[in-house]
Amino acid sequence: MSQLDKIAQQGKLSLGLVFPIEAYSGSVAKMENQEKLAKRAEELGFKALWFRDVPFNDPSFGDAGQLYDPWVYMTHIMNHTETIALATGSIILPLRHPVHTAKSLFSLQELSKGRIILGLASGDRPSEYPAFDRDLGQKSDLFRDSFSYLKALHSDFPVHRSSFYGSLNGQIDLLPKHRYATPMLVTGHSGQSLNWIAENSDGWIYYPRDFRFLEQTMQNWRQALAQTDQEWKPYIQSLYIDLLESKAAHPAPIHLGFKGGSDYTLAHLKLLESHGVNHVIINLKYGSRPAEEVLEELGKSILPHFV
Repeated sequence: MSQLDKIAQQGKLSLGLVFPIEAYSGSVAKMENQEKLAKRAEELGFKALWFRDVPFNDPSFGDAGQLYDPWVYMTHIMNHTETIALATGSIILPLRHPVHTAKSLFSLQELSKGRIILGLASGDRPSEYPAFDRDLGQKSDLFRDSFSYLKALHSDFPVHRSSFYGSLNGQIDLLPKHRYATPMLVTGHSGQSLNWIAENSDGWIYYPRDFRFLEQTMQNWRQALAQTDQEWKPYIQSLYIDLLESKAAHPAPIHLGFKGGSDYTLAHLKLLESHGVNHVIINLKYGSRPAEEVLEELGKSILPHFV
């Protein structure tokens, strides 16, 4: 079973967590007790830990992620856990050279014994592009070009010509060699058509929306897979949750999610599962309770109902 199969199965839903695993206000997290919380998440049965790639803190955007470089922090958390999947959500392809991305990926796959899932994106913060001397208007082309280069680097002594990042003539090879297959998921549209994503990626990561929008999105995803002669591929989404102390607390909307008790949380996740969502990345940023308490309640009341 591949690492992606462990977190995403057809007709079923599993749960993961994104760093920081804590509630905080403003853009910058405290990053407290993350190693302990990551280990506990693994013990409780969460299927994946997700790491963001946020080069700069843009205060107007409101969220700087886990602060640390995703590859460095994945290595750190890898050494505090044993088997849980480690996933990027997502590496910003146009702002990193594909050789550096592949070098970090192959190294961490080897060191973790194949625990890495690669979520990829073109970036959602226009303010970062000038800092890398990249043309925001080319981000779709940059993403596609880097994606192709990254795939080419999986071959021995690859031959490849990129429009933006250089060329390989088959005379040099990238080490360490990759013994483990790496699922490559696309986040959002990244400037690509849905048919391109269906044909070239191993799955699609999207954002939480209302159920009517989700129903149409799932229909579009299945149609894109059919039109490109692809078999089933997973659909993954993020979700902000403020799990209230009262089990029966009525829900209310928050940014990209909801606050509510465990009864509603379970019902909401079951409805996502019935619509075809295969994995939910839980974000606790807007939580009103300590993350330790929330993890324990999710582990007791919610996780037993999912794979």
